[in-house]
Amino acid sequence: MTTSSGGAVRRLHQSVRDALGRDIVSGELPTGAVLTLEGIQATYDVSRPIAREAVRVLQAMGMVTTRRRVGITVLPRQEWNLFDPLVIRWRLDGEGRREQLLSLSELRRGFEPIAARLAAERAEPEHHGALAQAVVDMVVHASAGDLEAYLDADTTFHRVLLNACGNEMLAAFGDLVAELLAGRTHHHLMPDTPNPTAIELHEKVALSIRNGDPAGAEEAMRAIIDEAAEALASADDPP
Repeated sequence: MTTSSGGAVRRLHQSVRDALGRDIVSGELPTGAVLTLEGIQATYDVSRPIAREAVRVLQAMGMVTTRRRVGITVLPRQEWNLFDPLVIRWRLDGEGRREQLLSLSELRRGFEPIAARLAAERAEPEHHGALAQAVVDMVVHASAGDLEAYLDADTTFHRVLLNACGNEMLAAFGDLVAELLAGRTHHHLMPDTPNPTAIELHEKVALSIRNGDPAGAEEAMRAIIDEAAEALASADDPP
């Protein structure tokens, strides 16, 4: 198989996986619904290996279970891995995205301020430089009105911070934060011009970490999350 054909197969698998995932999250495929590989093949016009791989991924997320002579059964939400970035993305793509984003913000309050405090105690010089550069990039892209580039810089900032805290369990939340930030931007729940206060708070976090000020880093990170939640709560519903 050539590289290009392998890429096409991968994109096809991802397309089927995403379509099924979104249908489960939206309730189009409700709890208890039973699917078959043959049905998936026919619906999406794909091969059996493609259908099987899509189901395998959904099963790993706790969204479906498979039983011989029964088929592929959709499981209730309490069985899903709600921390999986794909599950988060699918939920943000459907109705109730504002509630999902607010829920993620509440969760974020429980770990990112602590990560900032730890980063002020443990960060290495390369982390200091990366955080400072991310803030500079945020300023530049905010001034240019380039929300996608701003999102990339913002995401980099939070990934670096979580890695800088020196706790691998906290660092593992990087994908969750990335999906939250991307969801705000891609579903038009960010202001057209990023809030200067938010950028100033990111700078304060970076400076507190560089200066070895755990309390200041934690306080500024908590303020970032609060500002984002308040902006989300007051944002107009997207068209």
